[in-house]
Amino acid sequence: MKAAKIIFIVLVVFSIVILIDTIQSNEKNETVKEESEMVDPNKQAKADTKTGSLQEKLDKYIKNEPNLNGALIGVSIRSATTGEVIYEHNGDIRMQPASNMKLFTGAAALSTLGRDYTFKTELLADGPINGETLQGNLYIKGKGDPTLLPSDFADFAKQISDRGITKVTGNVIADDTWYDDVRISPDLIWEDEQYYYGAQISALTASPTTDYDAGSVIVEASPGSNVGEKPVVTVSPQTNYVRIINNAKTVSAEEEEDIEVGRKHGTNVITIDGTIPIDSSTAKEWMAVWEPTGYALDLFQQALTSQGISWTGEVKVGKAPETATVLVSHESIPLSKLFVPFMKLSNNVHAEVLVKEMGKVVKGEGSWEKGLEVMEEEFVKLGLNIETMRIRDGSGISSNNLIPANEISKLLHVVQSKDWFSAYFHSLPVAGVENPMVGGTLQGRMEEVSNQATIQAKTGTIHSVSSLSGYINSRESETIIFSIISNHLLDEDDGKDIEDNIIKILANQ
Repeated sequence: MKAAKIIFIVLVVFSIVILIDTIQSNEKNETVKEESEMVDPNKQAKADTKTGSLQEKLDKYIKNEPNLNGALIGVSIRSATTGEVIYEHNGDIRMQPASNMKLFTGAAALSTLGRDYTFKTELLADGPINGETLQGNLYIKGKGDPTLLPSDFADFAKQISDRGITKVTGNVIADDTWYDDVRISPDLIWEDEQYYYGAQISALTASPTTDYDAGSVIVEASPGSNVGEKPVVTVSPQTNYVRIINNAKTVSAEEEEDIEVGRKHGTNVITIDGTIPIDSSTAKEWMAVWEPTGYALDLFQQALTSQGISWTGEVKVGKAPETATVLVSHESIPLSKLFVPFMKLSNNVHAEVLVKEMGKVVKGEGSWEKGLEVMEEEFVKLGLNIETMRIRDGSGISSNNLIPANEISKLLHVVQSKDWFSAYFHSLPVAGVENPMVGGTLQGRMEEVSNQATIQAKTGTIHSVSSLSGYINSRESETIIFSIISNHLLDEDDGKDIEDNIIKILANQ
């Protein structure tokens, strides 16, 4: 019994020792496991502070910005290197992009047409040239060039004269059949039709200056010599295609300037109303013409007359026969150069011309319908989700365009790998630079941020909408891609301050 008792005690003690050893071993293993899973606490704290700071600052700003009360804002921030979304707020909510739509149109155009693509304009004849006489009709055929200037039409006429032609026995005919005859995008409102940014789209058009505001003229009103007189009104380029009705008057220097320039719908009658002080500077407005084909034709016939070239027939719009002989062929600047005024100055006409040109080149039809089809096909190739977008035009002037901020920032990430990206990136406005062909629509904005980072981005503005999307190139960290879209604003100009404040937060991170 005594031996058995001793054996029992030994077994109990042995069991206790094993149990204690097991417990200690498990505790040690758990400690090792915890230590292996731990990140450097200093490094982690630093990372949390940085990430949390950006998240918290942006969230706090958006929550407390009074101009966003009752409005909707979508924000998407990505790493330009990895494409990873760093921050988003309503990033997948479809928003009206305004002119940020041009980022998509521009990418599709460069991908489809190429950076070296040019637009052609041709002078053709359908009869023989005998001595100084063209026995037949003279045609000017437009193929979409939005950069034709009065000097180009003068050059066309000179080239005809240089061939020894002084007389045309037929008609002078403008051919704009390269595109369809639908002049205005589906959702353009009447209020915008009269101004240069709502100008009509024709395959044959003209621009007053090298800003290339195709389909428009510049109307200037200067005060008269005496109080009570009508202002002095000039139109450039000089053209008989528009008619001026001047109802305005010159008033004393103490009175306010209140000049209104408008165009009667469906006509080329431009009205000047209101008052201009006698010591005031010249008031200037860019006005769209009705049917720009006729505008270009008027400039061409003026140029022919200046060169002493006459014709026996009519001046009209028509179609050149396929058998017509090309006398002169003119090419525009390449797309890479056109993109500077297009994007820097946010030219709506250029955007819509590009849409129709893509339709013509790829689908054989220069229409919005076919051009938008080409754009959507390009977006699929770029890996964008077209199922979450609604696209109605190329310029963004339609309030029915809908694109999420995350898709805009995604576009800006994927295009970086394309061989045409340098032309695309170069065309974006640079914040704080006064030169309009550099700063564009961002000149005068965010000048204080330019000391920390370069902001290159596309602006956008329509009624109640403001947008800004592009790149922040910081001197101290990687490039950041951003897209900021505000909708349902009571004043769209408030959106500019909101965008600038968000950019300051990003630039200071």
